[in-house]
Amino acid sequence: MLKRAGLVFVGLLLANLVWAQASTDANPLSGVIDFHCHTGPDVTARAISDIEFAKLAKKEGMRGIVLKNHYFMTADRAQIAMQEVPGIEVFGGIVLNRSVGGINAEAVRRMAQFEGHRGKVVWLPTVDAENGFEHAAGPRQFVSVVKDGKPVPEMAEVFQVIAKNNLVFETGHSTPAESLILIPAAKAAGVKNIVVTHAMLLGATLDQMKQMAAMGAIIEFCFQPAGLPNAKDKGAIANYANVIKTIGADHVIIDSDLGQKNNPLPPDGLRAFIAALKSKGLSEHDIDLIARQNPAKLLGLDQSK
Repeated sequence: MLKRAGLVFVGLLLANLVWAQASTDANPLSGVIDFHCHTGPDVTARAISDIEFAKLAKKEGMRGIVLKNHYFMTADRAQIAMQEVPGIEVFGGIVLNRSVGGINAEAVRRMAQFEGHRGKVVWLPTVDAENGFEHAAGPRQFVSVVKDGKPVPEMAEVFQVIAKNNLVFETGHSTPAESLILIPAAKAAGVKNIVVTHAMLLGATLDQMKQMAAMGAIIEFCFQPAGLPNAKDKGAIANYANVIKTIGADHVIIDSDLGQKNNPLPPDGLRAFIAALKSKGLSEHDIDLIARQNPAKLLGLDQSK
């Protein structure tokens, strides 16, 4: 009787696995979490609003989205979107640019306290990063994160707030060299969830990404701009796939970084991204890890769903 029951259980388990495989084959966005997307209202025009995107993502079968804004926090907006569009997880965060006071632990603390607790991600400076990779040469104001080979003193309290509230620490537009200084400092402060924001776009080498992964960081790969028709590097997606295979899908997340006017909508970008990575040799298991399981773990969601 026990043997028969065991066989029945195994049979049901296999049936569920087959159903899950068929589901993701039929809809590659099923259960996917977009960890990096830009929605309106914003300082610059966006292609889609918070609530419009939540509705679209739910319709597409996605599990969740993370709203990113370079200038102000999105925890409150995520909570409103959750109320208006039940049935999908919506999270927000804060980017430590000059508009929120730079490396400002109090801004992070207050975000974590907001009703609904949808503020989960803390990005280091992006548009105001000292690393000016997306800025023209010339004088400008910026927010430093590393000085004399160490995190700036203000980072200590930010790390404490992130650790206490179990938030996700993202390196923003820090250089790879800065990220290699920041990651161990964050770990030493008790931060558990660390993401290197679009590492390859910022110039991280394979060896640097191996080091980051070995330190416990997750490496982010974004569809935008690598997958767009006007992408400068036509081989970027193939390079992404090779790096993911080398460092292992356990250490990676993928997302869209979309929402800009005249670009594809985030679900369309993610669908194309997944298809392109699979065409370059990533398995369905790899895709499940980088698009579903790893983002869910970072956000504290049940990974069995």
